[in-house]
Amino acid sequence: MAEFDYDLFVIGGGSGGVRAGRLAASMGNKVGIAEEFRYGGTCVIRGCVPKKLMVYASHFRESFEDSAGFGWEPGNSSFDWSKLIANKDREITRLEGMYRGGLDNAKAEIFDTRAILEGKNQVRLLNEDRVVTAKRILIAVGGTPLRLAQIPGEEMCITSDDVFDLKKQPKSVVIFGGGYIAVEFAGIFNGLGTDTTLVYRGDRILRKFDNDLRGSLHEEYEKKGIRIICNAVPERISRQRDNELSVSLSNGEIVNAEQAMLAIGRIPLTEGLGLDAAGVERRWSGHIAVDEYSKTNVEGIWAVGDVSDRVPLTPVAIHESMCFIETEFKNNPTTPDHDLIATAVFSQPEIGTVGLGEDEAAERYKNLDIYLTRFRPMKHTLSGRDEKTMMKIIVCGNSDKVLGMHILGEAAGEMAQILGILLKMNATKSDFDRTMAIHPTAAEELVTMYEPSYRIANGKRID
Repeated sequence: MAEFDYDLFVIGGGSGGVRAGRLAASMGNKVGIAEEFRYGGTCVIRGCVPKKLMVYASHFRESFEDSAGFGWEPGNSSFDWSKLIANKDREITRLEGMYRGGLDNAKAEIFDTRAILEGKNQVRLLNEDRVVTAKRILIAVGGTPLRLAQIPGEEMCITSDDVFDLKKQPKSVVIFGGGYIAVEFAGIFNGLGTDTTLVYRGDRILRKFDNDLRGSLHEEYEKKGIRIICNAVPERISRQRDNELSVSLSNGEIVNAEQAMLAIGRIPLTEGLGLDAAGVERRWSGHIAVDEYSKTNVEGIWAVGDVSDRVPLTPVAIHESMCFIETEFKNNPTTPDHDLIATAVFSQPEIGTVGLGEDEAAERYKNLDIYLTRFRPMKHTLSGRDEKTMMKIIVCGNSDKVLGMHILGEAAGEMAQILGILLKMNATKSDFDRTMAIHPTAAEELVTMYEPSYRIANGKRID
């Protein structure tokens, strides 16, 4: 009789958990996986995928307007929120089916239930009220939107988990936050015709991004009619007689909107998971503490993805899971590489970035060469739209190594994915200079900026 019911039990059916479960099962291991909501996790069900579909939807209004400059005569157009949501739901259901199908084909045992730790090698399946044992347990439950319970009326706000299921499009919305999610949904709502206000506690949106990127996007958003209020937080939310929400801000302003959305960050889903019963250590933030191999302090228990205190991105969770499989099932100890992760913000215009921002680079390196350009994209010479593309290259002045690249403009995320490979390969500015341009493209600017816009020496700018 086997010592354990499973060789691996995965708690959480998101991208990281499903990848680990499917790979382990395909190797002939007995694998169980439990998910209390829907397979696919935050990214597929209520995150990246439905959000990107809504980003696409929000682009069309400007595309219709721009077409006039190219000889088209756009006719009357209207937008149907309920149709978008229905089509989105159909695609998400299809994707969930693929996730389940992959697990099923690999012969993993799928459980639709909340699962919690009951001990070192024990998992309780709540819907079935039974305990199973596993030689290895992988925790991949992800995170959930942070709320502001201390704010009176906060319960009237929606979060990014709720926005995809709104029955109707709000005429006006106030969004609290200044990170990825807040910025992206500000662009979505504005593009779809909703009067949009963004309220952020800091002095500029997108903290931790390069300052030129932050400033350029702020400017472009205001051009589009998005109102941005910085250095303010909500203090009270109340509902008016006309059913609108009235938001009192810390700076004394009052913002009225049909809908209010919290996008102030995410926290790990570790409460009630049974971590204490198993002796699993958590950090002050609630994240599960892991070592470089994603292993917790308890033998036989690992954690990957947003539930651990590393990089909260879907591809990172998948990568961590693959490293876990290599280490535990292929006898090939492999640690995740969290350095130089290219990323995109699906704002409007889009952001693509990899490597160090200027301020961070200046703290690490004495001499920097900064290449910066802002230009009107070729498309808008005929469309007439007042929108600028920005590109920035940060180079070590001593070694010529490219330290960071930052783009604001159409297809910036696509460009950043390729640039991420180049920075991983330690490309130099000379490598860029020797590369022939593709004309006419926006990306040719990346290989035709031959002279620095300015330099930085010992933290001081030299023009």
